[in-house]
Formats: sequence, structure tokens, C-alpha cells
Amino acid sequence: MKKRFDVHERPPIGQALVLALQHVFAMFGATVLVPFLTGLDPAVALFTSGVGTIIFHLFTGGKVPAYLGSSFAFIAPLAAWVTGAKDLPGAMGGAFVAGLVYVLMFFLIRAFGTEFIHRLVPSVVVGPVVMIIGLSLAGVAVNNMASLHWPTAIFTCVMAIIFSIFGRGFMKVIPILLGIISGYIFAIVWNMVEPTTIGENMKLVDFAPFVQSLNPDTLLGYFHLPQFVLPGFKMAAIWAIAPIALVTIIEDLGHVLVIGNVTERDLIKDPGFDRVLLGNGLATSIASLFGGPPSTTYGENIGVLAITRVFSSFVIWCAAGIAILLSFFNPVRVLISTIPVPVMGGIVILLFGMIAAAGIRTMIEAKTDLSSTRNLIIVSIILILGVGLKDHGVSYATLAGIILNLILPQDKVEDDAVLTLEPDTVEETKRLH
Repeated sequence: MKKRFDVHERPPIGQALVLALQHVFAMFGATVLVPFLTGLDPAVALFTSGVGTIIFHLFTGGKVPAYLGSSFAFIAPLAAWVTGAKDLPGAMGGAFVAGLVYVLMFFLIRAFGTEFIHRLVPSVVVGPVVMIIGLSLAGVAVNNMASLHWPTAIFTCVMAIIFSIFGRGFMKVIPILLGIISGYIFAIVWNMVEPTTIGENMKLVDFAPFVQSLNPDTLLGYFHLPQFVLPGFKMAAIWAIAPIALVTIIEDLGHVLVIGNVTERDLIKDPGFDRVLLGNGLATSIASLFGGPPSTTYGENIGVLAITRVFSSFVIWCAAGIAILLSFFNPVRVLISTIPVPVMGGIVILLFGMIAAAGIRTMIEAKTDLSSTRNLIIVSIILILGVGLKDHGVSYATLAGIILNLILPQDKVEDDAVLTLEPDTVEETKRLH
């Protein structure tokens, strides 16, 4: 499929802002869910996601059109320290050091180069890893989101597909945003959004906070200052939180491979996986200086890239700027939070599916030989571990794929097969060639 805007290209500012809104809608739910589950301030998470994305793009030269949001991998230890031990500064100290683990890996890769990464993760590993990044999120999309109200989820998904395939002009470029708006209207009709009065058992979102946010006592009442918190450093928190970075680094590798596949670029080589790690590590450490969760590249936004074929890093910059503004501007932030979960469920079914499909495309384009027993074993183990393991399945599956690729012997070419043929058959073979 032809790209509409490449990584270095800039759409007109009006189009860029609308395109950026798609990325904001795509990342919003997951980004604010992490602080909700861990006891952090959602406004701070929005702010640090925008700041972290800008930092990431500065250190990758704008060559990786990724959006960075709150990492789910750190939920358990963050919740233990924030809501359990009531030590938010200590948790942020652990997150700060987690970012430094990324920086350490940057120096290691800088010293030894990145060529070995291609040897570690050929197409037979990359393809299924990309697939499981999408497939491992299927349960979240279907069971936790879409299943809350299937009519709304199906309608939203269908509308996004219609806009993507049959849309004309600029409408074809923003199918995700138009799908969300259509689904939101559908949800209102189904009385899923306050202040409707019919079908109370189906109300999944309370619209009242948005109405209240429109009636501040003063103009300054529209603005909300996030609850910034400085980190403190405790060895117990550092040992509980920082080592998880070793797992998320492998997840980052998977995401970078996906983005490279979607944008048709070798991002491991240019700008280099080392600079990706540096950008993500600094984004994580700086986020902790404000009281925000560790950052990671987002699969939802990768799905937006795959569907829209708009790879412009400028659009991601705009999305980061919008996120920063939303962290301070109360009414819009609250309005986005009223989007019913099934609406986003319908959208992410499409987004996560596109990521999985990109993995299949990787193996097809690389002409990966699946008649090879060795390759079948690698693909099988990656798929089952990645989908079957609930915690860090992508990381463990990627690691398993890398190890199997290194230790399993390559299939031998049966060069001497012709010697087993009958003499007449050998002569006929030579004549045909």
C-alpha cells in the first residue's frame, strides 16, 4: 500500500493537527489507565507521555514515528510502592534508575555495534514476534473492552473500516478518528453516556464531570496543574522496579521491528537501536522527575501508522504537544475520558489486528521457508509463548526465539541428492539444465 506521508514529510498544519488527534485518541486510554491502576496522577502521565515522546524524537533524529506512553510492564511494582508502601518518591526513584538501564544498554550497543541484532533476529524471529505483539493484546481488546457492549464495538470497527476503504480525500486518512466519533454518537444513542435517562444499566460513562468542568468559577478554573512529584531513592524500590527495564528493552526491540516493517525502513541500522534505547531511557528517567510512569513505544499508535499510512514524525510531534496541553486543560481531558470503553474496543480490534498482520507480511516478503522444520519450531515456540504467557509474554517469546535461532542448526541442503539417481536420470537432469 502506498504511503501518504513519509517519515520526514510534513502535512499541512491543519491536516497534521487532525492526524495527531488520532494518535491522541489511540494512546489516551492506555496512558491514563496505568496511573489509575498504580495511584499516580493521570494528568502527569499525559504530560510525561508528551514530553517523553518529544525527547525520544530528538534523540532518534525524528526517524522513528513512535509515540511513547505509560508502560504496563511496571504496573505491579509501581502499585506496590505507590498504593501499598505509600512511597511515591521511592517508586519514582526506581523508575529513574530503570531509565538509566536503557542508557547503559545504549553504551553497550554503541561499543559493539548493531549488526549482531540482525543476526539475532532474522525474519523467522521478527515475523512471529511482530504477530504476537498484536495477538497478545487480543484479550484486552475483546474481553476487557469490546465485550462490554458488542453492538457499539462492532459499529465503531465497521465505521473505521468503511472510512479506511471507501473514504475520499482527507477522510480516508483519518479513519480512526472518524470511527471513534461515529462510535461515540452510536453510544449516546444507546444511552451509554450521561446525562441520558433511558437504559440506566447500560451507562458505562459518567458525562457529569465534563459538564461540571465547563462551569468553573474563573477562566483559570479551566486549567488543572498536574501533581508533580520529585523522586527519592531507596535501594529496595530500585531493585524492585529497575530490573524490569531488561524485559521492556526486548519489547522495545519488537516494537521497533514492527515500525520498521510498517514504514519499510531498517530502523535497527538508521537511526540505530542504540539511539532508540537512549531516547526511551531518557524519556523514562525524565518522566520520573515529574512523578510520571516509565515510558514505552505504543502498539496502538503503531496500528494507526499501519492503517493510515501516514508516517510523518511531525504528526507525532503534534500529538505530543496536544497531550501536554490536555494535561493542563481540564474540560478536553475530561471529555476524552468519557469515550465509552467499547468504542475504543472496536478501534483496537482493528489496530492490534493490523500489527499481527504486519508480522505475517514480514515472513512473506522475506520468503521465510516454513517447510523447514527448524523454522517451524522457532515460529511455533514464539507464537505459543507470546500468546499464552500473561506477564511479559512478548519478551519471553522474543528471548526464546533468539536463543532457538542461535542454537538450532541450519537445514542442510541436500547437494548430494543427485548422486543417488540412476545414471539415465542424471543425464536427463543435466540435459534439462
